[in-house]
Amino acid sequence: MKYATGMNYIRTESLPHMWCAGCGDGIVVRAIACALENLELDPRKVVMVSGIGCWGKADDYFTCNALHTTHGRALSYASGVKSANPELTVVVLMGDGDGTTIGGNHLLHAARRNMDLTAVVVNNYNYGMTGGQASATTPHDACTSTSVLGNPERSVDVCELAKVAGANYVARETVTQGTRLTKRIQEGISNKGFSVIEVASPCTTLFGPRNKMRQPLDMFRWLKEKGVSETKFNKIENAAEQGYFKIGKFVDRHEPDFNTSYETMRSRLAQKEGK
Repeated sequence: MKYATGMNYIRTESLPHMWCAGCGDGIVVRAIACALENLELDPRKVVMVSGIGCWGKADDYFTCNALHTTHGRALSYASGVKSANPELTVVVLMGDGDGTTIGGNHLLHAARRNMDLTAVVVNNYNYGMTGGQASATTPHDACTSTSVLGNPERSVDVCELAKVAGANYVARETVTQGTRLTKRIQEGISNKGFSVIEVASPCTTLFGPRNKMRQPLDMFRWLKEKGVSETKFNKIENAAEQGYFKIGKFVDRHEPDFNTSYETMRSRLAQKEGK
């Protein structure tokens, strides 16, 4: 049996990577590379669109085309790339700041538009690159550099937002599940329409030490304990209040709805103009 290594899609000359010891970003890079290998995609026809932040540097490590954009606007640029050349496979690399805090409005409308893009949102629960400030996904009561006594706000659920906004594929995994994460990303890329794969990966340098995860191993143990299937989550009393969260696949529409598929609607308009 052949096992994907993803090495044909990784720029080895850029290694070692720039992330902190114990950071899960490297695991996500390999998961994406293995997904591309399993799908046998031509790197010349794949575009990695990234924003700003720790995860925004991920485009440096792929042999594919790369477009490094502004903070919170990665989905806007990605939509432009896909519109200009629908034949390209476009993967959007965003952190929780890019994807839900500064860029939350773009996430909402990308899901509503249902264009064929795959967004990989690495959720590290704070602004890791700029000092550990609270983001939209920082859990309630969690400590950050801007919420030293605990976050007073409720957090945004990335998957629920994408789901209700109309995304065609929605899933969440953690960096402890490398093989399953590869599968989710592969499914998201294969699905025609807007796909969102959230990856839980708490910042090991700034978020973890402030929230009883002093070492990277503590973070991995926390993810394994708190990330549970939807079935198990529903059986735990007050699961969310205890810090549990659902992992798995939540939406998987194999074909876009005719009325919401951006590409289908654009094709119809082109046909009308041609008559």
